Amino acid sequence: MIKIEIPAPDLSITKPNKPNPELSNIYGFEDFHRIPRDKGGIFMFYNINDELLFVGKARKLRQRIKKHFEDTVSPIKQHRDEVYTIDICYVEEPVDREIYETYIINELKAKYNIDKAFFRI
Repeated sequence: MIKIEIPAPDLSITKPNKPNPELSNIYGFEDFHRIPRDKGGIFMFYNINDELLFVGKARKLRQRIKKHFEDTVSPIKQHRDEVYTIDICYVEEPVDREIYETYIINELKAKYNIDKAFFRI
């Protein structure tokens, strides 16, 4: 049996309760700029109740996460306003990203991941 552990987030950003208009505010996240442009990894979107909404992987994290907030075909396009926290784990190996993404989707039962879900709610 293979033992997989969900990695602890390397970066976590949360929407502030009161937006600060003086700070850069991308999709409601003042700290969006902290997401690296050149690192690969996995990302997890949570709602305000800390329920896992969506898990994804990317070779370049910032561009991929940004796409989920702008793209018309994103699986979370109807639920973007629900995203309150984004957790990011840096994972450079593509195979490792694939394994972690599939494992987290099924272990934590991500609400809007349907392609890789082996469970049904």
